[in-house]
Amino acid sequence: MDKRIIPHSKITIGKEEIKAVVDGLKHHHLANGPIVEKFEKDFSIFLDKDYSIGVNSGSSALHLALIALNIKPGDEIILPSYVCTSVLNAILYVAAIPLLVDINWDDFNINVNSVKEKITSKTKAIIVPHMFGQSADMTELLQFNIPIIEDCALSVGTTYKKQPVGTFGDLSIFSFYATKVITSIEGGMIVTDNYDYYKKISDIKDTDKKETYKVRYNYKMTDIGAAIGREQLKKLNEFIIKRQDIAEVYNKELSNLEIELPIIGKNKIHIYFRYVIKVENGINEIIEKLKNKGIDARKPVFKPLHQYLGLKDSDYPITTKVFNSAISIPIYPGLKNSEIKFIITILKNILRRK
Repeated sequence: MDKRIIPHSKITIGKEEIKAVVDGLKHHHLANGPIVEKFEKDFSIFLDKDYSIGVNSGSSALHLALIALNIKPGDEIILPSYVCTSVLNAILYVAAIPLLVDINWDDFNINVNSVKEKITSKTKAIIVPHMFGQSADMTELLQFNIPIIEDCALSVGTTYKKQPVGTFGDLSIFSFYATKVITSIEGGMIVTDNYDYYKKISDIKDTDKKETYKVRYNYKMTDIGAAIGREQLKKLNEFIIKRQDIAEVYNKELSNLEIELPIIGKNKIHIYFRYVIKVENGINEIIEKLKNKGIDARKPVFKPLHQYLGLKDSDYPITTKVFNSAISIPIYPGLKNSEIKFIITILKNILRRK
């Protein structure tokens, strides 16, 4: 095995984040406080939205967004099968019924026609993840006139028709986990223009010092996390440019191989949270060979939701085909030129011998 280890994801932290954390520690206010409020204000300005609410994770953000929509047991929520289990978990937290739909082959996003087929009188919301850094087809989805929660965990900073993702839905959620586009180590954000949603979420995200009792959740963001998040947000454009530069190199160097490279849809910008290629077969073998050379490549979604729920692959043909063909190779701002060249060389060798 080659001695070098190139991780699939890697956090980009600089002296600015370290200073912000130290300054926060010196102020002796480590939990939810004034720095969280500043981060929320920064984020609202960034998206030109009325309200942003910092929480401790993207999963918590989605749970609270569903509660804000007054989702009840038995209500139906539409979501794609090709997404991580955290999205499914939030739906089950509120005892709603998940209705899984298929995705697009080109951009891995929720398929509009599949959504249309699943809508019933019980459908109370559609969760729309923007997968791997490229927007879903928001114009078509909005025409259903069903509340939309945008899941921007993998796509902060990208746009659709020149409008930022996170500004289309009734509510939008973001994740700032350590491997995301920007990080607060653990953390998330809920964004909305609806004052009632804002007040409801603000009330139930904290359990302490309330005049009346109801079930609430200890989902607060910390000031230390927010201090990191504020500095990361300042660097977002820089991070995106670096990701796009690396993707451009990959696009050029891998174009002659028998693989499908990322496809950018009309009116969309790709920020390349993930760089996902598709191969006809043998992805497990390719991933293992890359690992043996010190390159951590992965399936971009560990397992589609319909397989967890025991549903038929034949009912989700594109999801299943993508799951059996998609490989995510390392891409992040700190990836060195020598590492990029190494990844390209090894991948070429593996695919040409395949």
